Amino acid sequence: MSGLTKSQQAVPWRSWFPPARWLAEYRAAWLGGDIIAGVTLAAYAIPVSLAYASLAGLSPQVGIYGYLLGGLGYALFGSSRQLAIGPTSAISLMVAATVGAMAEGDALRYAQIASLAAFTVAGLAFCAWLLRLSVLVKLISNSILVGFKAGAGLTIAMTQLPSLFGLKGGGHNFFERAVLLAGQLGQLQVLVLVVGLVAIALIVLGERWFPGRPVALGVVVLSIAVATLLGLPALGVPITGDIPAGLPTLSRPALRLHDEEGIVPLAAGCLLLAYIEGVSAARTFAAKHRYPLDPRQELLGLAAANLAAALGQGYPVAGGLSQTAVNEKAGARTPLALVFASATLAVCLLFLTNWLENLPKAVLAAVVLTAVYGLIDFPTLFRMWRLSRIDFVSAVIALIGVLLLGILQGILLAALASILLLLAWVSSPHVAFLGRVPGTNSYSDMERHPENEPPRDAIIFRPEASLIYVNADAVLETVLGRLDKAVGSAIRLVVCDLSAAPYLDLAGLRMLHDLHDELATRGARLRIVGAHGSSRDRLRADGIEEKVGGLDRTATVASVLLNGAT
Repeated sequence: MSGLTKSQQAVPWRSWFPPARWLAEYRAAWLGGDIIAGVTLAAYAIPVSLAYASLAGLSPQVGIYGYLLGGLGYALFGSSRQLAIGPTSAISLMVAATVGAMAEGDALRYAQIASLAAFTVAGLAFCAWLLRLSVLVKLISNSILVGFKAGAGLTIAMTQLPSLFGLKGGGHNFFERAVLLAGQLGQLQVLVLVVGLVAIALIVLGERWFPGRPVALGVVVLSIAVATLLGLPALGVPITGDIPAGLPTLSRPALRLHDEEGIVPLAAGCLLLAYIEGVSAARTFAAKHRYPLDPRQELLGLAAANLAAALGQGYPVAGGLSQTAVNEKAGARTPLALVFASATLAVCLLFLTNWLENLPKAVLAAVVLTAVYGLIDFPTLFRMWRLSRIDFVSAVIALIGVLLLGILQGILLAALASILLLLAWVSSPHVAFLGRVPGTNSYSDMERHPENEPPRDAIIFRPEASLIYVNADAVLETVLGRLDKAVGSAIRLVVCDLSAAPYLDLAGLRMLHDLHDELATRGARLRIVGAHGSSRDRLRADGIEEKVGGLDRTATVASVLLNGAT
């Protein structure tokens, strides 16, 4: 792995146990930063984990378990020094949308299935680490992530609006929820809405005035105090209720894989989201602090984090950009900050849970709404529209897919659509027909430069893509179409410039054979220039060199026209 010294490379286990490296390099001056970062991260994690557990349909303390145990697991095997691990909004929503149908209204089974999902994520991540499958993440492009995040943000916001308005809500996708919510607006509870809006305003203003501080925790504490002093629960404001004190009991999942048919697809989706989001966040801060990040090792860190969460009856966890930014801004230098965060959360679970009973659910909704606001990046969508329509279409498919089908189905649909769009784009490459730049011996695309001088009695074309099975026929049809349009001219020479085609497969070679044969029937010759070294080898091996009169690597369009000409 990159970044290892010779002595470290001599001990193989150090490559998969990062603490052996960063603990050896640890400095006493870092300890204060790691302690402060750990306490700050815990302060951030308490309101967020309570909110995300509620979003997932689980007991509030389960969210804290995810931060407490998941962080410890990742600290042992993750390669990032700042990545913070815990429940995320997208995974929480995926769990809520999927596990409910599996549990069939049984709350205990619901929690057991969620825990089994975390255990399965751990197993899949470990297998992916063994098989070196980290490269598969490249199937999900950045454009898909932009659309997915926007769709997830809107979907999550719609799930929280009923709590903000004091309504029942319901529905299975964004549009159903929107219709049901609109029909219930007549039952809106004004006091609940006021509590939620005030919480949103305080969080937004607090984060603007006190960046990097645990503003959400302050708002939670203030809301509990106000709800208790003013008796808001008695006035109909829904609250969190009793949160069991004490640390999670470690045990293996109560269910087995064969008990739930849909658990593997759910876990695979959670792993995909967790890995993409975690590696993206980890790379950001690894580049900032100039240390190597091992994408493969991140799979092992993710496996350890989810195994720890599963043993504590938690649900799938992942690294996220927002909590990682909090950790890094607070001064985290190593994963030891996660250990201090876990210790702080353990103290809170032991001694402070009674304080959380009167926390209004509208405030939790406010925490989620402000946390997911950054997921909706419309400026980037508009930029895609201007610069790359294929990326824009991929992003829109992801956005609409998530809104209609849900988190998992939406991102899988977008990945499939992205691959199909890419194949469609590759299958119809641009074929440039070249003309002489006035006053020079250079040739360029006449479509882009109409002032170029077209060659006399010749056609020069340059396919601007590799000639492979998905596009070879399209290139041939384009060139023959150009020949047909030149019926009134005596075309004696066709020059194929392969300088923009780095690769030829068998279909590309066959296309050149077919073009040569067709030109021969029309009394014209085919010449080839600009072929890359590997392409020249294939052209010679397939007998095309003899047909086209040689493959001189120094030949240019100008020299071929001069010597073969017109």
